Amino acid sequence: MSVATSSRYYSEMRPNPAKRYKWDLALVEEQTPEICLAAVNQDGLALLHVKEQTPEICLAAVNQNWAALKYVQNQTPEICLAAIKQNSMAIIFIKEQTPDICMTAVKQDSWSIEYVKEQTYDMEMESVTQSLQSFGI
Repeated sequence: MSVATSSRYYSEMRPNPAKRYKWDLALVEEQTPEICLAAVNQDGLALLHVKEQTPEICLAAVNQNWAALKYVQNQTPEICLAAIKQNSMAIIFIKEQTPDICMTAVKQDSWSIEYVKEQTYDMEMESVTQSLQSFGI
């Protein structure tokens, strides 16, 4: 099998990511806030295709799927905390990490401290305490 044939074969075998979404906003020419909100309520990752993001749409997307935080253009503390409360590893996608957001992540999962850009003594102690408690110490 030639390289050209094999790459065509494998590209046909891979699932089409566009087919994953019931709401493919990339195909909607005139996006209204209502359409976008309905789409992100079905699949938060549909936020990727929202042309005009509002805080309400972004929060709904993150509440549906914390990983949608990656596509939020204007991250507010409220949106970031909503993602962190679902999964502390959302800290990876936060552009401007605040001490409060970081501490919330660390309190939820001590391993998230690895992704905190500016660690404080209190965060490190919280991480150690959480780790010791998980081992029953």
